[in-house]
Amino acid sequence: MMSRSEVEKYRSLIPLVDETERAKIMMLLEYDRIEKCKESFIYFASHMWPGFISGKHHQIMASAFERVAKGELKRLIINMPPRHTKSEFASFLLPAWFLGKFPEKKIIQTAHTAELAVGFGRKVRNLVSSEAFSRVFDTKLSTDSKAAGRWNTHAGGDYFAIGVGGAVTGKGADLLIIDDPHSEQEAKQGNPAVYDNVYEWYTSGPRQRLQPGGAIIIVMTRWSKRDLTGQILKNSEKDGVNDWEVIEFPAILPSGSPLWPGFWKKEELEAIKAEIPVAKWEAQYQQNPTSEEGAIIKREYWRLWDSNTAPQCDYIIQSWDTAFEKSNRADYSACTTWGVFQHPDNSGNLRTNIICLDAFKARMEFPELKQKAFEMYKEWEPDTLIVEKKAAGAPLIYELRQTGILLEEYTPGKGSDKIARVNAVSDLFASGVVWCPDTRWADELMEELAAFPNGDNDDLVDSTSQALLRFRRGGFIQIDSDEPEEQRYFRRKSSNSFY
Repeated sequence: MMSRSEVEKYRSLIPLVDETERAKIMMLLEYDRIEKCKESFIYFASHMWPGFISGKHHQIMASAFERVAKGELKRLIINMPPRHTKSEFASFLLPAWFLGKFPEKKIIQTAHTAELAVGFGRKVRNLVSSEAFSRVFDTKLSTDSKAAGRWNTHAGGDYFAIGVGGAVTGKGADLLIIDDPHSEQEAKQGNPAVYDNVYEWYTSGPRQRLQPGGAIIIVMTRWSKRDLTGQILKNSEKDGVNDWEVIEFPAILPSGSPLWPGFWKKEELEAIKAEIPVAKWEAQYQQNPTSEEGAIIKREYWRLWDSNTAPQCDYIIQSWDTAFEKSNRADYSACTTWGVFQHPDNSGNLRTNIICLDAFKARMEFPELKQKAFEMYKEWEPDTLIVEKKAAGAPLIYELRQTGILLEEYTPGKGSDKIARVNAVSDLFASGVVWCPDTRWADELMEELAAFPNGDNDDLVDSTSQALLRFRRGGFIQIDSDEPEEQRYFRRKSSNSFY
């Protein structure tokens, strides 16, 4: 196959040579195109799909598909956001390309409904029978291939499309493709059983139809820790045989850039993020579902403050957890602000409660971090400011003290890891005395805590445990399991608005 520069060289010669030589060059270029379509999936896709807008993630997917075709990769999971060419690649172009290369092989194609799966089958069949396809591959449909979801090739290969739950008795697969096995309607039920049912169907049906040496490709959007991706990986690790390669594509990369800038602008993705719940954004768009299983602080422990105005607080603590420096891979610097206030319990007796007044995190260079810390201190005027003395925390402590701000340094003791610190304050949440407003930033805070210790980020978690441990050590708040202490009184802070 020719390089791009060689192709351009031959093309430049076309207007300069006679008709006979021109025909030879055109034939050579066409032969090169055909060979590239056969060997390169991304090249095939660009020629069979007019208007295709290529992105970096398409090239990564194409490379993985090529390794599957060569027999180098047998188990592949690709998790990616909606509307990023998931189905066009995996359920339309891939089956056609695979049967073009191997007309004698068998494909089982699945989707969450039979109607959708058959629709894919119709598109693949139409492509295989098209003139554009026949100029590249010799694969032909058998003369009796009428059904869109069940058809054969001239060489004895076949294509079989089914929906989740469908029977596959009597069918085999050299390539099993599972495209988005979960539907939005199922996910809305909030019932974990819907995910268990899909996994049960997979293990008892399609998985057992794989031919010797066959491959499985799962391409899907994440919904839950218990979705098909989650359960396959969990059980593979449990069995000690984890041969799955997993590729994850977040809609917004850690660098802040969109995954597919040629199609999705960051502003459009940010608009979606602002409109849907944090849990849905993290799962479906960032491929980072959270799970209540194993969560130390569950979302249900929180109480929502339904007023736009914060309660009058007796004491306010602001807590900073800082990162080293701004980079694509750096952690966030995070700040949470908390207040204690009096609230009647079920018996009408006033009881000390805690509310999160503000939460913020961002990747920042030190000058920006210093300015933000100063601004947040001025905004809330906390009675106590805590900064963990690590990463950028040490110079931040020095700079804030230079401005006359009094603060406490926090250094975790030996043996006090993140999980131990969260466990130490989890009883406050379980006791129902921790509140937050119904705001976007509060939702992000609750989501990060619910994901801990299995989530990707824990910066807000660290800031939270740091603050609440200070409240506990200072005797600001008691719960039923505590020994009774003498009542303490503090000055009452003025109310602030969350908005």
